[in-house]
Amino acid sequence: MLRKTPTSASRLALFLILVWGSCAAQTTDGLLRPPGLEPEIGFWREIFSSVTSAEGLVHDDRHLGVVYERLELPDSASSRQRRRAADKARKKYRGILETLAGGKRNGLTTEERRVLGLWPDDVSDAELRRATRRVRFQQGLADRFQAGLVRSGQWRDYIKDRLQENEVPLELGALPHVESSFNPSARSHVGAAGLWQFTRGTGRRFMQIDHVVDGRRDPFISSTAAAELLSYNYSILKSWPLAITAYNHGVAGMRRAVRKMGTEDIEAIIRGYDGRAFGFASRNFYVAFLAAVETQQNAEQYFGPVEFAAPDRNPVVTTTEFIPATALAEAFGVSADSLQAANPALLDSVWSGTKHVPRGFPVRVPEPGSNSEAAEWLAQVPAGQRFNEQTPDLFHRVQRGDSLSVIAARYRTNVRELMALNGLSNRNRIRAGQVLRLPFAGEVPAVAIDEDAETYRVRKGDTLGIIAQRSGIPADRLMALNDIGNANRIYPGQELILRGGNVTPAAPAPAPVPVAEPAATAIVAEVDDPPPAAAEPEAEEVETTVEIIAEVPDDTALPVADTPSEQDAQALLADPADYLVSSDGSIEVQAAETLGHYADWLELKTQRLRDLNGYAFRQPVVIGRRVKLDFSGISPEEFADRRIAYHRELQEAYFTRYRVTDTQVHQLRRGESVWLLTQRRYKVPVWLLRQYNPELNLDRVQPGDQVVFPRVERVQAMGPEGPAMADGR
Repeated sequence: MLRKTPTSASRLALFLILVWGSCAAQTTDGLLRPPGLEPEIGFWREIFSSVTSAEGLVHDDRHLGVVYERLELPDSASSRQRRRAADKARKKYRGILETLAGGKRNGLTTEERRVLGLWPDDVSDAELRRATRRVRFQQGLADRFQAGLVRSGQWRDYIKDRLQENEVPLELGALPHVESSFNPSARSHVGAAGLWQFTRGTGRRFMQIDHVVDGRRDPFISSTAAAELLSYNYSILKSWPLAITAYNHGVAGMRRAVRKMGTEDIEAIIRGYDGRAFGFASRNFYVAFLAAVETQQNAEQYFGPVEFAAPDRNPVVTTTEFIPATALAEAFGVSADSLQAANPALLDSVWSGTKHVPRGFPVRVPEPGSNSEAAEWLAQVPAGQRFNEQTPDLFHRVQRGDSLSVIAARYRTNVRELMALNGLSNRNRIRAGQVLRLPFAGEVPAVAIDEDAETYRVRKGDTLGIIAQRSGIPADRLMALNDIGNANRIYPGQELILRGGNVTPAAPAPAPVPVAEPAATAIVAEVDDPPPAAAEPEAEEVETTVEIIAEVPDDTALPVADTPSEQDAQALLADPADYLVSSDGSIEVQAAETLGHYADWLELKTQRLRDLNGYAFRQPVVIGRRVKLDFSGISPEEFADRRIAYHRELQEAYFTRYRVTDTQVHQLRRGESVWLLTQRRYKVPVWLLRQYNPELNLDRVQPGDQVVFPRVERVQAMGPEGPAMADGR
């Protein structure tokens, strides 16, 4: 840590250390407050309590006690104008630091002397040169924090109860100050939403998120989910500072940090860890949280008397059928608008009448009364307005981040049927805004093929199998006649030759290699289809709430990603698996992976990996063991990105259909197989089991070992079959 003779710019930080020094080492429910982090905590406390959104601090991004200037932003300035003002200030101090880094110590201007005085007396030219790359601007949030305090009154009692239920320290109730300023409508540039800034992928583990319900938008639903996520983080990391940082950086990221640093000391990690995406956002998440806790606890000291909003005491009743929103509003004696305002998780499809309020949804009634009274009001909905099924979807508009496998899982269909119905020749070529026909809209009308026709022009919805059936020509002959190597690679407008000379039919694709059921002592990576590449959506404009630590934020939310490549991993924040490549070029095998996956991501032959690792033909990889890879074709970073994208899609597809409701600890008995327990009794995928037992070597379990099994249930079905409980598969 930097040490220097106190100056006017550093006295505040020194004072804070003295004030808190006597209690900094103490803990509250495990929330350590290391004395060495006081300058960082003080910086964020000032941002939350003193510096308004019309101001900002120009500072060093690694030594937050070094603040160059408190900059006032132009009144009523646009985002662009504020950014220009911040850029101008940063440029000014970079220039001063470059001058000082050149060794100049005499004949300094007043400003140069002041900037040099912010650093220790023995600061080196090299450190000042590094500081030129670390000048950043942080907009203030005091006014937004104060507004968030007022808003928080509506939900703080409920949040407290949910934290207690999940054995989470009550101080974590301040986290929405960091994430959203307690704004339920907050939305980040990577799609995180709501009070707790859940991404879709992480949120789907704990609540319903689809085109009918988005639980992230509801402060009550999302608060329950946040308590469960924080409890899960702690169950894996066994440290609240790490679990809280994992809320931003991910469980896997924090496990990597602990392994690399050889310690769970949060201060050592914040100071010394230099992970792939452990940037300013992750590095400051815990200290910003501690500052938010302190600011909240001393709100009157900073803001004067705070008049909190009245708690939301509206009664709640759970639907037992699918019911139109208009029928509910009539039964409750309220307007549709007020019912919509009280239930922000229900999306426009419900209020437009396209969808019913789903079965099992906790409806909040904007009318004074008790829950029992609300149940009586619900009973008044006429029988003709109660349905056992949801209105089926006929079409789906592709959203940013969608993939065909995720869409297929949502609507209880399969990728091949979606491709056939929509005339898609490549499962990876869909775009945001594209409208896909669903099975419930009916099949695309068939087109007759004249038996004497010599050619056929492919139409939307055709597949090679359909064309073969209509023409009476075997598919393998059609492939040979048209030099088609992949039966799925045809496209609308393509002209196919139906009849011609003698040809040798294309060889059929080899059958999948069967994998024998593994022994009780080994967990083999699940055999799966080749990994689909990430969808290529068009750029989509979204409502943004730029992060607290962004350069010039327009709204309030700490960042959930530090690099573009890391944004693709946001759905995996609750996944403790390590998908990155070690320095020796090896990786740890994860569930649902095969050598074929690795070869595909590396763009080389599978045999090359067999040779590299001494694997016999058909020998499967084993979960938890390490394999060596060949990066002659692509970089380790590109491989990791492809691997993360694959697991993201796999997990999003699963959590479109299921959510985790509980866990159960199972003590293994002699003769029991973790594999069989996973597949037959608990009925969950192996990759999900691994997420709850990341330190357990599933290849070497022994009788008496304890294994945590997640319990899952099926979420509301989007097809006409209605909801069902999970069968785990």
